[in-house]
Amino acid sequence: MLVPTPQHDIRIGTLVPGRVAPSYIPQILPHGFESFSLTFGPDDYGIDLKALAGEVRSALADSGVVISSLGVYGNPLGDEERDRKTLDLLRAALEAAPLFGATVVAGFAGRVRERPIPESIPRFREVWAPLAEQAEQKGLRIAFENCSMGGDWNRGDWNIAHNPDAWTLMFDAVPSPVLGLQWEPCHQMVALIDPMPQLRKWGKRIFHLHGKDATIRWDVIREHGIAGGVPFAFHRTPGFGDSNWTQIISELRLQGFRGSIDIEGWHDPVYRGELEMTGQVHALNYLKQCRGGAYVPNPAA
Repeated sequence: MLVPTPQHDIRIGTLVPGRVAPSYIPQILPHGFESFSLTFGPDDYGIDLKALAGEVRSALADSGVVISSLGVYGNPLGDEERDRKTLDLLRAALEAAPLFGATVVAGFAGRVRERPIPESIPRFREVWAPLAEQAEQKGLRIAFENCSMGGDWNRGDWNIAHNPDAWTLMFDAVPSPVLGLQWEPCHQMVALIDPMPQLRKWGKRIFHLHGKDATIRWDVIREHGIAGGVPFAFHRTPGFGDSNWTQIISELRLQGFRGSIDIEGWHDPVYRGELEMTGQVHALNYLKQCRGGAYVPNPAA
């Protein structure tokens, strides 16, 4: 059983597909994960979250491990059937999150498809202002994932919340204190943004972290640029990429962050397939070391 210490103000966990969580969690609990972020998409529309919460609590038993967040990934600003299902699933997740013990509901902000980001802001306000009110009533926070999903400022299908200029527009449009970020350095690095100054500026808005890193091939950029046929960046599992996670976690502590860093696997080009859980457990132990290693209590005065 995990006995929380001051080190566990920042927990290290991993992402788990919500639908399979009751059977998946018991298999990986012995590895030492301290939290789980459950993920859902439009195909999970109609899932009985209340029943799932009971099954997940049974799977966790008396482990001391927590469900950090529920993540719903789709485009809640769109007008297609899958988009409407995403929005309904977000509303359901906000209702059900307390049953899991989760304090954060995360996901994509959505986007008006193939239009510049500012043109999504009226629709963003229309959708997210009532969701923010719902979250406030439940004592929850909402965290926007910062992945571009292949989009940019002018065009895209999924998410406007991938650029700090967009964050300013979003938080000005819906100035609720429960709206924030599900941040990771990877998505900023592949946009050639230095994550550390961004972390210092936006740290108070970060409610949950995905533990995902990146490797930037600067030699490729110098020779081929970022629009050529040679990949210039790879998403990596923490411990295999370029980020200094000791520095990241130290800055999070300085910002007063309390919550979870949940590893987002299934992206690493090397530690995948049969090596997936090997990479995730390496990341788990690596991030625990970056957090300061084993907790050592101070001597009595």
